[in-house]
Amino acid sequence: MKVCFIAAEAAPFVKVGGLGDVIGSLPKALRELGIDARVVLPLYSSIDRERFGLKYRGYQFVDLGWRHLYCGIFETVVDGVPFYFIDNEQYFKRESIYGQADDGERFAFFSKAALEILPGVDFKPDIVNVNDWHTALSVIYLDVLKSREADFYKDMKSVLSIHNIEFQGRFNPYEMGNLFGLDNKYFDALIYNGDLNLLKSAIQLADRINTVSETYAREILDPYFSYGLDKILIVEQGKLKGILNGIDIEKFNPKTDPIIPINYDIHTFEDKVKNKLELQKELGLEVSEDIPLVGMVTRLTHQKGIDLLLQASEDILRTGAQLVVLGTGDAHYESALRSLENYRHDRVRSILLFSNEMSAKIYASSDIFLMPSKAEPCGLSQLISMRYGTVPVVHRVGGLRDTVIPFTGVEGNGFTFESFQSGDMMDAIYRAVTCFYQSPDEWNQIIKNNLNKDVSWERSAKQYLSLYQEVL
Repeated sequence: MKVCFIAAEAAPFVKVGGLGDVIGSLPKALRELGIDARVVLPLYSSIDRERFGLKYRGYQFVDLGWRHLYCGIFETVVDGVPFYFIDNEQYFKRESIYGQADDGERFAFFSKAALEILPGVDFKPDIVNVNDWHTALSVIYLDVLKSREADFYKDMKSVLSIHNIEFQGRFNPYEMGNLFGLDNKYFDALIYNGDLNLLKSAIQLADRINTVSETYAREILDPYFSYGLDKILIVEQGKLKGILNGIDIEKFNPKTDPIIPINYDIHTFEDKVKNKLELQKELGLEVSEDIPLVGMVTRLTHQKGIDLLLQASEDILRTGAQLVVLGTGDAHYESALRSLENYRHDRVRSILLFSNEMSAKIYASSDIFLMPSKAEPCGLSQLISMRYGTVPVVHRVGGLRDTVIPFTGVEGNGFTFESFQSGDMMDAIYRAVTCFYQSPDEWNQIIKNNLNKDVSWERSAKQYLSLYQEVL
């Protein structure tokens, strides 16, 4: 079986969010199952061609509406996975990956080019797996290529993976013909509530749809979580499936991680606390193994529950805990966290940047990892925290519900709360902190449960294989 992933980002080349982690690790897991999985990405100017050994394969031209556009092709192999890169400086030599005024045109070009280069690189996939709105148009362009009786494409099937339904690719309807070069045949699929909606079109036309946890697959049928697409998804739910993400357990491994000061595993987990002492020292906090350290590694957006954190910050500190937050995002959240640190410099550190080094230290050093997300399609941070034996406290939504099992005294791996309210969040934090202070044997049991938990891609990759087999 041959599978082509088309995506806007993939670690280690470029990563903005969880999508980058998934596309950076899932194809590798699939290849270990015998699937010829490959990836097509835009060649952003931020990608270091020398570092990753990109080789020039040639070029061709891609027609988009009235435009005849250059399309360079580069390739490399990382961890056994072939990656192809679409080069066009007009679209991809930018200061940021997303948020450009012409994102619709940029990703329309990429979505079409990703398919049209396949004959030239001699790769004929059975499945084209597109990801989120950025590549949703590949589903449409594949249908166009099939309708032109292009033999190369006629047997290809499409799978749409939804990583976050909030972002749908909404544009002016005028762009359908002018920018995307699509005729009125696709009007009904593309238009929704007066806008072009790229994600909606792929939902309707893809052979299968999956999203990144079983709970999220159910949640997006509800108006509260669907951002307006629940009616469409209810019609198409027969082809919808939830498959939980995994993480790269070789990359995230407390036994071998070169970043953290003290390595440990299930047999030496007592050494984990030494990382906390080192981080406390580095950040200028009181150094003590008896003080619970609450960590967050997150985007500072409404979806991540930052409002709850700010509302309850004083209550968290009254438990005796220290709080360390790492992330960037909305300016008003950054300002509020700066103020919190200034006000409670004795116990709070707000590190307002993106740092792989600091995130690794927080995962390994924290006693409690807080994820109060309002919505969370899958979540990777809780999986990473588990891998490092750090106890998650989470809002039971999406993938957080599927991965964090409330601790019962023997079984379970974290503490949870049901409603999106600061009081309920604090109840979960109180339970966690009380266990930390008063029940060290139980606390150690939770740590061991997390270190023993399988958060790899192996199980999920087998589910993807099953999904692909259904399509074929």
